[in-house]
Amino acid sequence: MITRAELTEKIVAHKIMRGVKWSDIAAAVGHSKEWTTAALMGQISLTRDQAVAAGHALGLNFSEEELALLMTVPYRGSLPTAVPTDPLIYRLYEVVSVYGTTMKALIEEEFGDGIMSAIDFTMDISREANPAGDRVKIEMTGKFLPYKTF
Repeated sequence: MITRAELTEKIVAHKIMRGVKWSDIAAAVGHSKEWTTAALMGQISLTRDQAVAAGHALGLNFSEEELALLMTVPYRGSLPTAVPTDPLIYRLYEVVSVYGTTMKALIEEEFGDGIMSAIDFTMDISREANPAGDRVKIEMTGKFLPYKTF
């Protein structure tokens, strides 16, 4: 029996061996590269058709067991430690640690008391040319959900 973590490793290995990009797989699945990558990394469940399309893009013919894993609602939040140790993920953690209170204050000033949904959410990651060195541009949009009073 294969685990979801082992299936993720298999997917990533085939992606590398085939030389395909996440955006190529996303086009086959019919979703954004961000959504598709999150799904194939185990954070979002796919439909059978989406999983089969991803498999074809990767040159994989998923078994019924693997399809079932891809279609299962995941246990979200896959970081192995409370404070991430991977340098790239740590820097994103650092951004939230340093600027989180600023983001919170500005969101509350604009919208009121509430949160930004991570369920009704989109993200776009792109490269931005800059003479001082290319920039990583991360745009996130989430529905504002006000806290309700009783």
